[in-house]
Amino acid sequence: MAPASITLIVEPRGPQIGWRTVFIIEYFGPLVIPALFLYPLRPYIYYNFDKPLPEPSYLQQLVCALLSIHFLKREFETIFIHRFSNATMPARNIFKNSAHYWVLAGLNIAYWVFRPDASAVNEPNPALLYAGLGLFVFGELANLNSHLVLRGLRRPGTTDRGIPSGFGFSLVTCPNYLFEIMAWVGVYLVSGLSWSVLFFITVGGAQMAAWAKKKERRYRKEFGDKYKRKSFVMIPGLI
Repeated sequence: MAPASITLIVEPRGPQIGWRTVFIIEYFGPLVIPALFLYPLRPYIYYNFDKPLPEPSYLQQLVCALLSIHFLKREFETIFIHRFSNATMPARNIFKNSAHYWVLAGLNIAYWVFRPDASAVNEPNPALLYAGLGLFVFGELANLNSHLVLRGLRRPGTTDRGIPSGFGFSLVTCPNYLFEIMAWVGVYLVSGLSWSVLFFITVGGAQMAAWAKKKERRYRKEFGDKYKRKSFVMIPGLI
């Protein structure tokens, strides 16, 4: 009897790009756009306002600093902390993936928050300012801790994972998303309740909720009875 033959069908995937590179490019836009809007490009972007343009307010400069800190942290985590299950993705997808951050977190927030007539030009409300700063600092540090926990679950060079535990993981499936949202709510409060920041939180939160639900299903399937099922995947009592 002749041995059975095996037919391999290879589909062309086109040019590929590494996930780490994708993330670096995604976060680079909102890292530099706010500072460009607030300083060197300010006279050209807000050309239709009365001249001379007022100097950026304290709150506008503070929001710019918070955005820079957030996305510098993202770049640091991408380079030194995150481990990726998939090595590459189609290079053409970089434009779609980057649009969320470059447009919504970069152009959208920078244009509206840094306008000469934005709410952030007014005297800061102490309650909003200090609550926002507190949420931002706590959210960023707790989010970093979650990423370090997740990194420790995977051995270098493998895709094997352990069951995550530690601060926040007993509350929800993805505390890293919970703390991410808390940090952005902090930016929203500091910005003087800018609708553009709230819009970014809403869109990003919806996407993170979908990812968190998918991860909860994967944990239940992968770990079975060993995994303590969560009632909420991202925000306790809500999602």
